[in-house]
Amino acid sequence: MVRVIEFCFLVLKAAIALLLAGMVVLVFGNVVLRYALNTGITYSEELSRIFFVWLTFLGAVVAMREHAHLGVDSLLRRLPPRGAQAAVLAGHALMLWATWLMISGSWAQAVINLHVAAPATGISMGVFYGAGLAFGIPAFLIILWDAFAVATGRIDIATAEFVRDSEDQIALDDHPAAPLAQPTVKL
Repeated sequence: MVRVIEFCFLVLKAAIALLLAGMVVLVFGNVVLRYALNTGITYSEELSRIFFVWLTFLGAVVAMREHAHLGVDSLLRRLPPRGAQAAVLAGHALMLWATWLMISGSWAQAVINLHVAAPATGISMGVFYGAGLAFGIPAFLIILWDAFAVATGRIDIATAEFVRDSEDQIALDDHPAAPLAQPTVKL
């Protein structure tokens, strides 16, 4: 099961990279065409906006899984273990509620706009609003799993990192520093 989930997130990261590449090609190509040939790609702006929305929501799912969202847990670190567990579970319950609101709102908008075509591309606007579902459903499952793991003791609150304190910490976690060289003293 773990291998299937890893593969799904690898596919998700590849989709994010393709969306970013498509967005860059569309926007850059449109700029070149406008300045060089005084013409442009009519659907470039609309399609790149859709790509950007999907890229953002899919990236949020990946960040949710890797616990890479920024947050502050200084109060949590000062609570006793049972209080910290209760606070984490309360926080997860609030996140589940907010994610459910996102899912239900995205579903409603996708259904309402299913038959509405985008002006330049003709793509259903339900695709645009479907990005909220593509975020909400996996995020809901990730939060639910984390809450279950905290409630059953599979995740130790004292050592777990649910959020990152700063972007610098994320950069350091992704790229460990090389060992420092010993200074040489010349006499």
